[in-house]
Amino acid sequence: MLDQDETRTPRVTGAPVVAGRPLPLRVAVPLAIAAGLALLVAFPPYGVWPLAPVGVALLAAAAHRRRLRAGAGLGFLTGVALFAPLLAWTNLHTGYLPWVLLSLLQAGYLALLGAATAWVSPLADRGRWAWPALTGLLWVGQEALRDRTPFGGFPWGRLAFSQDESPLLRLAALGGAPVVTFAVALVGGLLVTAGWRTASTLRRSAPNGTVPSSDPADTDGPADTNPTTTAASGHVSARRWAPVVVPAVVAVALTAGALLVPVASTGSGATVTVAIVQGNVPRLGLDFNAQRQAVLNNHVDATIELAGRVAAGQQPRPDVVVWPENSSDIDPLRNPTAGARISQAADTIGAPILVGAVLLGPDAGQVRNAGILWRPGTGADLEQLYTKRHPVPFAEYVPLRDVARMVSKQVDLIRNDFVPGSTPGVVRAGPAVLGDVICFEVAYDEVVRDTVTGGAQLLVVQTNNATFNVAEARQQLAMVRLRAVEHGRPALMASTVGVSGFVAPDGRVSDATGFNTREVVVRQVRLDDGRTLATRLGWWPEVTLAALAAATLVGAAVLRRRRVMPG
Repeated sequence: MLDQDETRTPRVTGAPVVAGRPLPLRVAVPLAIAAGLALLVAFPPYGVWPLAPVGVALLAAAAHRRRLRAGAGLGFLTGVALFAPLLAWTNLHTGYLPWVLLSLLQAGYLALLGAATAWVSPLADRGRWAWPALTGLLWVGQEALRDRTPFGGFPWGRLAFSQDESPLLRLAALGGAPVVTFAVALVGGLLVTAGWRTASTLRRSAPNGTVPSSDPADTDGPADTNPTTTAASGHVSARRWAPVVVPAVVAVALTAGALLVPVASTGSGATVTVAIVQGNVPRLGLDFNAQRQAVLNNHVDATIELAGRVAAGQQPRPDVVVWPENSSDIDPLRNPTAGARISQAADTIGAPILVGAVLLGPDAGQVRNAGILWRPGTGADLEQLYTKRHPVPFAEYVPLRDVARMVSKQVDLIRNDFVPGSTPGVVRAGPAVLGDVICFEVAYDEVVRDTVTGGAQLLVVQTNNATFNVAEARQQLAMVRLRAVEHGRPALMASTVGVSGFVAPDGRVSDATGFNTREVVVRQVRLDDGRTLATRLGWWPEVTLAALAAATLVGAAVLRRRRVMPG
């Protein structure tokens, strides 16, 4: 996939000129791999967020001025270096095949990004200040595609989700995850611009303007051999270094300037007391499903214990209690024993419980992943039931089952397909309107946004991390933090095993639990009914940026017609 004979693309300024060469492959390949590793370390559990734009910059440099095939190959290397370790939690209990296939699929989208980066090189060469904007647009376009295809997409690993501790997180309030991704990639584009200019400036400052044959040629003008500025002074002028310094300064200013975006530290509405019950499971892994009654009992018992502390005056009585996804894998609407146990918990605590339950039906061989409100005294409130709208393909249902069976017989371990719900997760729980999303749904922009536009005052993410690990849980919590800022809402994540916790509208985390522990956390939360600019704009920022990305590909096609090959 990587060719030594690369495409040369010119800077078009009137008469055609011969463009500089790309970086040698012996340099570009390590850069591409380093790009993936830098992006990886930007995400939780490492959380070194400044490395995200560095990774973007390294890939942009590696793919610049290359042929499409080589650009795709370099992007694929970056994708493998990023996604294989980032998604390693998928192989903990299901074997290597799902992990390998998912990682390679996701890497394929970065291969497309690498090819697109190579394709728009004429635009970057024509106006070097266009390079940062091109980089940002292509990353948003790539993520827009990856978030939706195939089978509804898999948004894990978006640049925006690496910025939970970054000032750039605040930009989510202006345009959601796509704007944060654009900003991260824009900073990366500024860094690669500064780096490329540095190489060019150092080359020009060499005696007689010579440059080793292995260095990439540039097209910014002839080398300066004026003895006043080179041999005599021994250094280049400040004016020559301006193209290096200015992009770097702009990158720092853009990142720091994001702190000026106003976000609320608390909600502006009524105060409610919310309890998260993390009941834990007897054993981590897929066989927790064989321990369904024990898992349910854990959450019932933890809630009853909380009621005892409330009665003793040790903790305030909650207005609503949240249990995680799969806290009752026994259908409590059809199993009287399970329903009675949940009613016991609700009656004892004296507050409604949002229960994560697996419900049978509606047809034979089908099940639903649901959040159902269980009220004290009356039991299940079927008017306040949310069914997960975005089941996970090959985990909760098997598309193209006959074809998938040819790849792995393990697909038949999923005997019943989860069917999607059709309405947003707006759950009216007495004093609070909850915006319920289940597990991976927090990664999908529209699923969360629909609950807010439907009236949700508190975002709730019910999840089950018992089949994964703490890295996956912390990656998911980072998404919750972005959603809180994006919509100006308090939020919480309730997990069977951790990490659970509360998130303020400015993204701060409170009362985070440990992993594989049984814990109950109670906190007063101020609700909010307002709408951020991101909520009001909806998907338009992403549509606009993705459309501009497509336009750049067309524009590059026009410029490539004027390409001149050297020699």
